[in-house]
Amino acid sequence: ESQMTTASDGYGQIVAPAEVRFERLLPGPIETVWEFLTDAEKRGEWLASGPMELKVGGKVKLAFKHADLSPHKAPAPEKYRNLDAKGHESNHEITQIDPPRLLAMTWPKSSEVIFELKQQGSQVLLTVTHRRLASREEMIDVSGGWHTHLDILVERANGRTPPAFWIVFGDIEQAYEKRYPRD
Repeated sequence: ESQMTTASDGYGQIVAPAEVRFERLLPGPIETVWEFLTDAEKRGEWLASGPMELKVGGKVKLAFKHADLSPHKAPAPEKYRNLDAKGHESNHEITQIDPPRLLAMTWPKSSEVIFELKQQGSQVLLTVTHRRLASREEMIDVSGGWHTHLDILVERANGRTPPAFWIVFGDIEQAYEKRYPRD
């Protein structure tokens, strides 16, 4: 049941303690979606550019610059203003890889992100699982980010120009604040 709601309304779901999952249907073929994950330039259109060694133990450097994800501009919310002005970089390591179906990597603060791709007719189901999150606050934080980045990926994969990142982001954290139960 929860699988269906995820794919249709776009919201992440808590699938286990400290674990959130997102699904997006993207136009195929699967190799194209794989490039959006692994090619620095294509990844830079929706998430973050930067080099990626495609092997277990491979180093990944992600350079985030939210303002560059769309030609449209919008100011960042107060909370993210510094981050957005200069962008930020993070270092990751690949933990699992099975092209073009599976890519997993460490994420700062000792969590892990897993991308799974499954061909569904002419489309590809992308499932993103972020696990080992330290707190409800961190779950809300990453959920707002993934939700927004994935919505931009849907636009890019369909050949459309996405709205400004912070417009898409909008009130998404408040929505997750309401959705994710307090302990």
